[in-house]
Amino acid sequence: MTEGAPAIFMAMEVSAIGAAIRQSRWLYMSANIGHIVALMCFAGAIAVMDVRLAGGLAATAPGPLLRRARWFAIAGFLGLVLTGATLFTAEASHVVLNRVFQIKAALIALGLLNVVWVEAMIMPKLAALPPLSPMPAGARQGALASMAIWFAVAICGRAIAYF
Repeated sequence: MTEGAPAIFMAMEVSAIGAAIRQSRWLYMSANIGHIVALMCFAGAIAVMDVRLAGGLAATAPGPLLRRARWFAIAGFLGLVLTGATLFTAEASHVVLNRVFQIKAALIALGLLNVVWVEAMIMPKLAALPPLSPMPAGARQGALASMAIWFAVAICGRAIAYF
């Protein structure tokens, strides 16, 4: 199934790093567990942010809550990138051809575009909002889009092994 893989991904997989990941007793397993832990951190932070943007947790001022949760989301995302790159490198030529992986990659790009939009259009309006204030226009839509996209990314991530 790797015959159609671009040469760069085949080279990545057969590199010394790719071989070390596959041959190590602990490296691939640790990256897999780390990916799940990072996903939990990321998903928890995103859930708090999206619930607040959608109007929940209204008794808290949105600015400070979202700033705090953002750091957990960034840490979780960086963990996902690091562990995901490790997992990918071990099987790059196979995974890059996997249609579910391709959908996951596209959804991640869409999720990041949503983050950029929310950060640029919504977050500046939230900085000084007191508790119990209505959320600005577009906040709920950005939050619902975020929830849907990141759930779909997680589902695709799990489904890669079956396709």
